[in-house]
Amino acid sequence: MYYKNDTIIIREFIPQELHLFLDLFKNENVTRYLPYKSPEEFKEMFEKALLDYKEGPFSRWGIFDAQNNDFVGMCLARAFHHNPNQAEIGYILGENYWGKGIGTQICKALTSHCLSTDEKKEIVAVTDLDNIGSQKVLLKCGFNRNENLIEENRELAYFLYSKESE
Repeated sequence: MYYKNDTIIIREFIPQELHLFLDLFKNENVTRYLPYKSPEEFKEMFEKALLDYKEGPFSRWGIFDAQNNDFVGMCLARAFHHNPNQAEIGYILGENYWGKGIGTQICKALTSHCLSTDEKKEIVAVTDLDNIGSQKVLLKCGFNRNENLIEENRELAYFLYSKESE
């Protein structure tokens, strides 16, 4: 996936950017809603992303500031593990990029990428029940809130993209 506008660039990571990826997850406010926490898990995620680029169309990508190339965060699209006929999207931004409308741009870019890959596949997103900011972004981008998803003793807010909102 490659996406660029006046604000952000979404592109494949290069191996030398592992430190950027790992640094993103050192902030407890950023990782507060994530089920995994260890540096080893984040390193495995990064390495899997690099491998996924060859197979496509899903992976994790870096988000960079289009003006100064600063690292903003990462986003992903993948087959949803609860239903392989659905594509799941998600993103994580550095705290200094919260509240600037970047999440909305990323959400729209990821949705567009998934639709261009397989327009029949439903697009979903899940968030922690307390992650109100991400839930507002999803609603703004044409997702509808469905019944909560129960996963390994966690309850998650579950969203499904509505093609009628295009």
